[in-house]
Amino acid sequence: MATTRPESATPTMDARKTSIVVRYTAGPDVTTEQYEETIRRLKNSGDWLPEGLDYHVAFPSNGNLRVSEIWDSREQFNAFVERLMPVLDDVGIKFSAPPEILKVHSIAKR
Repeated sequence: MATTRPESATPTMDARKTSIVVRYTAGPDVTTEQYEETIRRLKNSGDWLPEGLDYHVAFPSNGNLRVSEIWDSREQFNAFVERLMPVLDDVGIKFSAPPEILKVHSIAKR
């Protein structure tokens, strides 16, 4: 028997837009306090949460702070980076490598 999804159900796969995943690894001396200060400054300037940022996750990994994000587009990410970098420089956050940027094939949401 075939079933149909109700009109109000959220799609589990979102192929309507081309998203990107951005993964950052902070340098070994970056603290969670520096991260929190960055977010505080971005909120105070009105730059948090930026347009186009769908998900932002910060977590420790092997002694380093890592951040993974999903953006609606590379253009929106690039526009935010222009505002983000001066704040990171001022707070003293350096990356151990350039951010990794990957094109999303699919996104599943519950």
